[in-house]
Amino acid sequence: MTSTTTDLREFIAGLPKAELHLHIEGTLEPELKFALARRNGIALEHATAEEVRASYDFDSLSSFLTVYYDSMRVLVTADDFYDLAMAYLIKAAGQNVRYAEIFFDPQAHTSRGVPFPTIIGGLRRALVDARRDLGIHGELILCFLRDFTAEHAMSTLMESLPYRDWILGVGLDSDERGNPPAKFAEVFARARAEGYLLTMHCDIDQEGTHEHIRQAVEDIRVDRIDHGSNAVERPELVEAIKERGLGLTCCPVSNGWVVDGMKGPEIVALLDAGIPVTINSDDPAYFGAYVAENYERLAADADLDRDQLVRLARNSFEVAWLSGREREQYLAEIAAYAG
Repeated sequence: MTSTTTDLREFIAGLPKAELHLHIEGTLEPELKFALARRNGIALEHATAEEVRASYDFDSLSSFLTVYYDSMRVLVTADDFYDLAMAYLIKAAGQNVRYAEIFFDPQAHTSRGVPFPTIIGGLRRALVDARRDLGIHGELILCFLRDFTAEHAMSTLMESLPYRDWILGVGLDSDERGNPPAKFAEVFARARAEGYLLTMHCDIDQEGTHEHIRQAVEDIRVDRIDHGSNAVERPELVEAIKERGLGLTCCPVSNGWVVDGMKGPEIVALLDAGIPVTINSDDPAYFGAYVAENYERLAADADLDRDQLVRLARNSFEVAWLSGREREQYLAEIAAYAG
């Protein structure tokens, strides 16, 4: 490792960051999976954490999701969700993530009999404890599973309303094939009416991806886009995103697991076009990289300099769903750090 590489890694480690694209279920490390399985009397296919990691051989979004959802069955009690979230928050705080907006997938749990209050109760308790004990501020974004029906999404939205003060907004994730944003237009309209902010996954290189981005931006009128780097291939989409002032939450390392390459040139092109792209870890337990490693690997892949890394970190706070005062405090931390 060269001294330049070491210096850049140390700079990234200390850089104040926000993480805006993180699936809490995707932080389930094999060691915790085994611990929760023992706690809940659940038999697992593999015998060791090493065997679990060795089984991660994804070549598409769907192949990843098959493993991802099967692993969730070890999450049963509020304490399980607490331990899951706290493990992530400890890791993130150690990488100087100052603020995190965390996706959770309630339908993946309620559909197998885990009550909504159990899920959100455990997650919320971890966020409160982490802010007090670790100094990291976390908030929740409820994601609907796009391969479930819109009616199921609407019922989940209704189930969330007693916890409205604990949830910043709603998102849309899971298998995008045949499940465009338009399928959930009424759900997202109702969510906006209830005061939720809106985001949607527009995963990379999916069938119909440009139309999906257009629907999210122009028809649903989201407040942010998750992934979305295919927009760079259509100038009219870039202009529409710029006009709306939307941020994109990109995940370089996870990109490289499901397509050929981490989309570094596309991310840099969007950054140079004035789109506030951000860098995030997506499902770090499965892809082997938390947010600092995503910065590092993108920097190596796209030959980023410190100024570009600082811009990415600033973007993460500028498009976060923060109060103006808190945003300015975090941006001041970056300015003080970067000098």
